[in-house]
Amino acid sequence: MSDNWVVQNLENALEVWNGKLSEIWQLITQSPQDFKGGAIWSVVVNIHGGLQAIGYALLVLFFVVGVVKTCSSYAEMKRPEVAVKMFVRFALAKGLITYGMELMLALLNIIQGIVSSIMNAAGFGAPNSTVLPTEIVTAIEDCGFFESIPLWAVTLIGGLLIWVLSFVMILSVYGRFFKMYMYAALAPIPLSSFAGEPSQNVGKSFLKSYAAVCLEGAVIVLACIIFSVFASAPPTVDPDAAAASMVWSYIGEVVFNMLILVGSVKMSDHVVREMMGL
Repeated sequence: MSDNWVVQNLENALEVWNGKLSEIWQLITQSPQDFKGGAIWSVVVNIHGGLQAIGYALLVLFFVVGVVKTCSSYAEMKRPEVAVKMFVRFALAKGLITYGMELMLALLNIIQGIVSSIMNAAGFGAPNSTVLPTEIVTAIEDCGFFESIPLWAVTLIGGLLIWVLSFVMILSVYGRFFKMYMYAALAPIPLSSFAGEPSQNVGKSFLKSYAAVCLEGAVIVLACIIFSVFASAPPTVDPDAAAASMVWSYIGEVVFNMLILVGSVKMSDHVVREMMGL
């Protein structure tokens, strides 16, 4: 690493960005059971198990309400086809509450397979790193004291922007994990709504929303792949320009590309929900 403070500041900021990008790449392929050693998942499983009793109670309530609203008379309830339909609905709803966690994990595994297929098809084992071009390092090191003063301001602003974008991006990915944990923990309550025909839309919306959260990983991976292609072709540097102009032009283009990636990551939830009609 260069001994120049301006160069060090820029390289440190880019190193933070590259580190967060690599962390995102690892987190997307990680399951909730393995995240942070599985300690959070253990708590979620305990909460899910505790809410199953409430889910069974709501199951009976939704079933009774559904029977009252869908059957106009007691004679209709005695018809074999109606009775069988109600029994099957009740049994399926109970199965969803009992094996809801397994169902949600199976759905997550399917989507994780989609994410892995996207990575393999793109041929990326890891995202490309953003590095400071040699021409800029040389131009900065050749600057005198007074010439480097504008560079300090440019470097401070650019480095701060890169730091902020790095943490905004990683927080979005961590937020996806927290949403998956919340869905898994509270699943017995909305899944119990499948017991009644009038209330089944609640359960359908819950499963679609959970699938959307899982699919956010695919959108994030696509965004990282597109950014990696941008990073593989760094901005053109004009060697005849002044050092401050050269650095400002480079940082501006890099930050613009980073903003596109961060915006794509932040909008992954909206993109998937539009795709699924939510």
